[in-house]
Amino acid sequence: MTTVGHDLIVRPLAATDRPLVLGLLEASLGWSSDERHAEYFAWKHEQSPFGASPAWVATDGDGRLLGLRTFLRWEFVRGSTVVRAVRAVDTATRPGARRRGIFSRLTTTAIQSLVLDGLAFVVNTPNAQSLHGYLRMGWRRVGRVPVSAQPSSFSRWVRVARARVPAQKWSLPTDAGVPAAVAFADRSAVGRLLSALQPTTGLHTRLGVDYLRWRYGFPHLQYRALTAGPSVEDGIVVFRLRRRGRAIEVVVCDVLVPAQEARLAKRLCREVVAMTGADYALRVGRPNAGGGFVPLPGQGPVLTWRALTDSKMPTLREWDLTLGDVELF
Repeated sequence: MTTVGHDLIVRPLAATDRPLVLGLLEASLGWSSDERHAEYFAWKHEQSPFGASPAWVATDGDGRLLGLRTFLRWEFVRGSTVVRAVRAVDTATRPGARRRGIFSRLTTTAIQSLVLDGLAFVVNTPNAQSLHGYLRMGWRRVGRVPVSAQPSSFSRWVRVARARVPAQKWSLPTDAGVPAAVAFADRSAVGRLLSALQPTTGLHTRLGVDYLRWRYGFPHLQYRALTAGPSVEDGIVVFRLRRRGRAIEVVVCDVLVPAQEARLAKRLCREVVAMTGADYALRVGRPNAGGGFVPLPGQGPVLTWRALTDSKMPTLREWDLTLGDVELF
């Protein structure tokens, strides 16, 4: 869908726009011009097993790129039903072209197209600066996703308490575990693990072999994995190490263990903290998930939702999310 008005043209992103888009992201969001960010864009928006990201650009009458709006395709499961949705992600407006309604025009055009595509809803976790803008455009606040932490020692609680600044985007190197891509290389073993998981009734990401291999396979984010035994089907924790202020945290993205081996989750998380030397482990979800984690009130991301073809917003209790789902990657 293309819209025109007031010397502003909004149209779907074209493959030939890629160099200009990367330049816009560099100018407005601080991306760098190195090959790492170009590969990151391709992995994130073109290689997902859920499909390429719907995206729109805004240009002026001379064809100069002024704005970008992207939505990451995502699939959730509710009971036995697959729910096709999108996550509102990278948005950029060229410095000097702000306050011209570009964000609003891009969003309005996108919403119309996403409805026609039959998608159920948009979900995202905006920061404090952009939250009010989303609420003005029809998004609703679901609630704050609970997060919990497990310090490596009692003395590290001080660093947990002080870690209230944004975390760095890129991971820190660690030799703990193995690269996640290696852990998920055996498709048959991963499939057996997924078949053995404890069923959940909450709204959760549709896990599959292709999803896990894509989600944690991008080398520059350095996702690591630790298995409970010689095979991934014995259970696995996926994590990455990053700096947050003066603290080093290990992000527990997903813990997947067979239903009859629930205690493994606690053991794997404890081992990851010890092996990485992190100050603490951080995870999303119910505080007792995996055991040993203490809730951090008021510290989780704010989950927001906007109707597309599904008008009933799930309550916070109806979601079953992990950090792998809500991480701002």
